[in-house]
Amino acid sequence: MLFNRMESGRASISDAVYLEVITGLHGTTMPNVLAAACLAMVGSITTYETGDMVTAGLTVAGVVVAIVRLFEVFAFRRRLGQSPQLDRAEAARWERRYIAGTVVTALILGLFAARSIVLGDALCSVMAIGIGFGFGAGVVARLALRPVAALLDLVAIAAPAAIVAFMQPDLRHVGLGLLILMYVVASFEMVRLSFNASINQITLKRQFEQLARIDPMTGVANRSVLATDLPAMLAAGRLAVHTLDLDRFKEANDRFGHPVGDALLKQVAGRLKAIAAAEHLVVRMGGDEFVLIQRAAADAEAMAQHIVQSIGAPYEVEGQAIELGVSVGVAVAPDDGRTAEALMSRSDRALYRAKESRGGYVLARELRMPVTTSGQTVSEGLAA
Repeated sequence: MLFNRMESGRASISDAVYLEVITGLHGTTMPNVLAAACLAMVGSITTYETGDMVTAGLTVAGVVVAIVRLFEVFAFRRRLGQSPQLDRAEAARWERRYIAGTVVTALILGLFAARSIVLGDALCSVMAIGIGFGFGAGVVARLALRPVAALLDLVAIAAPAAIVAFMQPDLRHVGLGLLILMYVVASFEMVRLSFNASINQITLKRQFEQLARIDPMTGVANRSVLATDLPAMLAAGRLAVHTLDLDRFKEANDRFGHPVGDALLKQVAGRLKAIAAAEHLVVRMGGDEFVLIQRAAADAEAMAQHIVQSIGAPYEVEGQAIELGVSVGVAVAPDDGRTAEALMSRSDRALYRAKESRGGYVLARELRMPVTTSGQTVSEGLAA
């Protein structure tokens, strides 16, 4: 039951938290280096004192595995350097490789401790078992968020030494075997406690980070998000920046009051979110200004028309029918700029031109005549 609870919690980790966990696993090489150094030292001493070639073989095997694991950590870091974004499937592959390395290391240390018990050199046995206990403590600290891996490591460390200890006919070895088993039980309890605490901390951290990105009134992203997300979206490919400014909002806010004005802003944000696809980004810049970032912007003009028509449709707040308009400036990358700053500047200039006619859109690359909420150009509307 306990194991099932941890597994259900593990499966419920969001992708962002999961990627942070995998990155953390590869965050340091020091435990691996220290384990290899301790194994090399104790293995050399034991081989020198006893002449046992099995110990020598286990020592060499442990050092080789440590070197392979170091290369794996460096390979992961190079991969992140190429692109910090990993999908969950790729992250899972890196996790399996990491866990395989820890389990093999744990098994070598367990066999090393078991062999030292068989050799009967008390001091060498103490050193060998001490390395195993030290590695187990590191497992509790590093792998608490991967409880299956932690349990496998702890069993791999403890089982060989415990079995060999129980096979000896005297009370001292039986006591040693029981001590090793109690160590495993206590360690796994610490894994359970650390798992629950770490999941809560990481989840809260992600929630606070997300709250810092959200405009509290409308529920869309706030302007701080543009500084981080817009450059990343721009690097990923073609996009369009739609900068919006509501028309006649100030009049409605002054006439009906701030609560109605706030409700209008929420409805505007809701309509923008309904228009936007999952890969798009809606941002409230402040006041009655919004930005919609559209990926794959081949249909940027169609999106601008959709925004004008949707935001220009009548609103109803507290029984009051209210009509607003919207002015939209559109800049498309890379035609209108290759940086976030250039795109925002060009879309702002296009918005300024659109606001001169109080409603419609202007494409930055053409600065064409704004379109009214009915879909006509201003000149067409005047001619009618």
